[in-house]
Amino acid sequence: MDPSLTGLRVLREIAERGSFTAAATQLGYTQSAVSRQAAALERATGQRLFDRQVGGVTLTAAGLTLLRHAVVALDAVAAADRELKGLPPEHGIVRLGTFPSAGVLILPRALAALRRTHPRIRVTTREATTPALVRAIRARTIDLAVLASRPPHRQLDDQAPPLESLTLSETTLLLAVPAGSPLAAGDTVELEALADQDWIAGPSSTAEPTMGVWPGAPGRPRIVHTARDWLTKLHLVAAGCGITTVPPGLADTVPPGVRLVEVQGGPAERRRVVLARLPGPCPPAVTEIIRALRQEAARQPG
Repeated sequence: MDPSLTGLRVLREIAERGSFTAAATQLGYTQSAVSRQAAALERATGQRLFDRQVGGVTLTAAGLTLLRHAVVALDAVAAADRELKGLPPEHGIVRLGTFPSAGVLILPRALAALRRTHPRIRVTTREATTPALVRAIRARTIDLAVLASRPPHRQLDDQAPPLESLTLSETTLLLAVPAGSPLAAGDTVELEALADQDWIAGPSSTAEPTMGVWPGAPGRPRIVHTARDWLTKLHLVAAGCGITTVPPGLADTVPPGVRLVEVQGGPAERRRVVLARLPGPCPPAVTEIIRALRQEAARQPG
């Protein structure tokens, strides 16, 4: 077996991005170039490395095996490159991925606490959807991820080995409504009152359902604004442009003109925030980050 470094980089990007097209965009290649590299890897290994499906590409068991070794090789080459350029080695860096609202809910305070207690630990963060972060964990481009989970809280993906997950918090969704809306007249609204409302929601995909629309609301939801950022959603609510769902931890960030109310008439909508990582020994720096995140999550309202 004699795979090229370019082929190994392509393998890692496909694993993380979930498609040949997205991998090509990230690497600055054409899609045909990525496809050729993927085919060359399969010839070199004599194995089928990719499952090509309508919704994207995943790695086979053989692909995951090669990925595990490819990451070690690519990291070693990167370390050699830094040494040859006279740059200091990168030590004590932990790569943390988060879903969007985690940056508002727990991340800043947890990192501030970590800097006070363990100033030598460096944390880099990146924001993405939960499915993208799960792929990044598998591709070993992040060490740890803060993810959102909704019932029935299935396994994070169907690949082996299963990811280790730890529940940080579990909360009940609230509804953000314009302060001048009839929905804001009391502390609660009935589920039936949500029919024929304008909704502000995050972008959805087959891998991640729509976030921002109350599950079980009567009728087909009319989504009039799409935004991933929570503050954008809340300011659109304040402007009277629609309503959206929020976790209670965002109460401190609600702008004037927005009220948070509970929804009655259906089952409570619970959401979990979980930490996920690959199984195996936990480095001390990662252990300290987990501890800081758990302590901050414990302070959040439920």
